[in-house]
Amino acid sequence: MDTQEIDGAQALIKTLDNLGVEYIFGYSGGAAIPIFDALVTVKSNIKFILARHEQGCCHMADGYARATGKPAVVLVTSGPGAGNTITGIMTAQMDSVPMIILCGQQVTWMLGKDAFQEADIFGITMPVVKHNYLVKDTNEIPRVAREAHHIATSGRPGPVLIDLPKDITQGPFTGDMDPEFDLPGYQPEKFYSVDASDIDHALQLIHKASKPLILAGHGAMISGADAELKELAETLRCPVTSTLLGKGVFPEEHELSVGMLGMHGTAYANKAVCDCDLLINVGSRFDDRIIGQADKFCAGAKIIHIDIDPSEMNKMITPDVRIVSDAKSALAEINKRISGLDTEPWLAQIESWKKKFPLSYRKQGGLRMQQVIDEMYQVAGGDAIVTTDVGQHQMWAAQFYKTNASWKWISSGGAGTMGFGFPAAIGAQLACPDETVISISGDGGFQMTLFELATAALHKLPVKIVVLNNHYLGMVRQWQELFFEDRKSGVDLEGNPDFCKLAAAYGIPSFNIKRPADVRKQLEKAFAVKDGPVLIHAECVKTDNVFPMIPAGAALEDMLTEPPKHKMAKPTGST
Repeated sequence: MDTQEIDGAQALIKTLDNLGVEYIFGYSGGAAIPIFDALVTVKSNIKFILARHEQGCCHMADGYARATGKPAVVLVTSGPGAGNTITGIMTAQMDSVPMIILCGQQVTWMLGKDAFQEADIFGITMPVVKHNYLVKDTNEIPRVAREAHHIATSGRPGPVLIDLPKDITQGPFTGDMDPEFDLPGYQPEKFYSVDASDIDHALQLIHKASKPLILAGHGAMISGADAELKELAETLRCPVTSTLLGKGVFPEEHELSVGMLGMHGTAYANKAVCDCDLLINVGSRFDDRIIGQADKFCAGAKIIHIDIDPSEMNKMITPDVRIVSDAKSALAEINKRISGLDTEPWLAQIESWKKKFPLSYRKQGGLRMQQVIDEMYQVAGGDAIVTTDVGQHQMWAAQFYKTNASWKWISSGGAGTMGFGFPAAIGAQLACPDETVISISGDGGFQMTLFELATAALHKLPVKIVVLNNHYLGMVRQWQELFFEDRKSGVDLEGNPDFCKLAAAYGIPSFNIKRPADVRKQLEKAFAVKDGPVLIHAECVKTDNVFPMIPAGAALEDMLTEPPKHKMAKPTGST
């Protein structure tokens, strides 16, 4: 195909193919027709997945990216189509996920005139993207696409949106298909070198520590610092805790792991944070879920903060040493000069906390989400990609499903997006067709994007779709019980469908679990299904609560390990 004979949309698809894009997740519409047509007329290796909602498209692309570290592309039409992507874009932006969003748009001469399905998606998305473009010259399309890919995947990753008016995509392309681009104000490569004086200062603090603790965040995973992190921990004999999104970058079955910290982290991780004399933060942004009261967080400890994004330094916590760098590069430099520490008394203290405050659940009084997750972990052998929605099930999954490798745990962190887990599992399964992929949702979140059952069934994706049904918006109900005198408002999911019959309507087999004694047998049957999706519905205890728990705005020292025996004051922070 000669460049003189192609239009802008065809130039776009050819550019994305040259960039190695494997999947486009989309939903069609009038303003995007030229791009959808180019998917047919241009010979490429790109596979198109038609979702059932634009939010689903974004979460699928997100799941693909988190399972591979590579960006996928979202393609939607203008106006409401583009608007429906906002939640998915925000989810990716909050969690530093690379993604490219292509939006069809009204023709350029109608912009700003309230034309049919026109929306200022450039302006609307500005707060929730890493960068965005409105293309007004057909010949600029390859350059913009290449820039968008570079920005999305370099430095701290994130979503980049390209708004494409219809006259631009169907106009003749006469430009360069392999253009150079120059982004003088964007230089993430400078953060792949490490300031030697910062390393010196960090080493001084490390070698003075007797109770060190490593905090492994999502940034350590994004940078591929798994080996360097493990070397640091094992050389120092230093325990490791992780954030929700850092699960797996350090193996959670390792003897030095103390699991996740924070609001619903393990008691021993939170106690370690409170008692350590040095915290080495590798790639965590110190979000509110893990620090509690900022002025009390690690008050008696020195803090080293390693992060590629300089804007995260001093934002929540003021560290003693700031290393603005890619985590892999920084740890490689530190590892060249470290030696072992005498941490045996410290490790003995942590071991005593593990014995005193183990993760546990009652096995009487009905089926509990914790049991389903725990036994699922055993049936899968811990070797699966797990995606979750948001709420109680998410926290129990984080506690009881141990993750031992990067890119195996996919969950919405910063945005807390209900409806994320199931479409994200579809993206992860397409990315990793030979892996077992488990989607864990509550009955509330699952109903927000359950229409993607059609997508999973159509492509015969062997996703294990787990719906943990307690007939409530469980986490909100828990807060109402603890802090609002158990006044339930807006949380009773009366009118839930029969989820097994719903699956059957899409031709998907299902397994229903009601009794604790049936969990293992039903899970084994479900996991034996290999030729398409299977739904596992578990009828769970309605009013169970997640512990440990740190009330929002409280200090880590105020952690609850069991239901309180007195009336709780309303929390000062967010849920």
